[in-house]
Amino acid sequence: MSENFEAKKVVVEEIKAKIQASKSIVLSTYDRLTVAEVTALRRKFQQAQCEYKVYKNTLVRKAFAELGIEGFDQDLNGATSFVFCPDETSGCSIIAKAIKETPALEPKIVPKSAYVNGVYVDAEGVKKLAAIPSREVLIAKMLGCLQAPIANLAFILKAIADQKS
Repeated sequence: MSENFEAKKVVVEEIKAKIQASKSIVLSTYDRLTVAEVTALRRKFQQAQCEYKVYKNTLVRKAFAELGIEGFDQDLNGATSFVFCPDETSGCSIIAKAIKETPALEPKIVPKSAYVNGVYVDAEGVKKLAAIPSREVLIAKMLGCLQAPIANLAFILKAIADQKS
């Protein structure tokens, strides 16, 4: 077998490992981005513990096929970037913010689809995922809701105690 074939097998194994280690993978078109914009975007993904990569579509298609993942054939055409994320929403929200920051009529980066917790998500689903706050924000909101009744009770008890004094 040729060296090129062996190198491609190594890349497919690398992609499979990244797919298995990620809770979500966002596929997007990136061909309108400048090098400086890609660098800034990579930095944002890195801060969110996500990895922005560009692979050949045929190698990703092979990795998906070997893992038994279906539904991405139409999305693996043209210039495609892949964002491997440790959570479900961070990659989607970073791409959504990048789209909003683009002043042009046509966005420079366009989400194609995503693979979230073993499920195919289309472009509209990616936009909906971007609207969901991060896990930390949701936990903080929940704790705030749980803490509010206790804080109100303490405030009322203190007010009653102050009236008796």
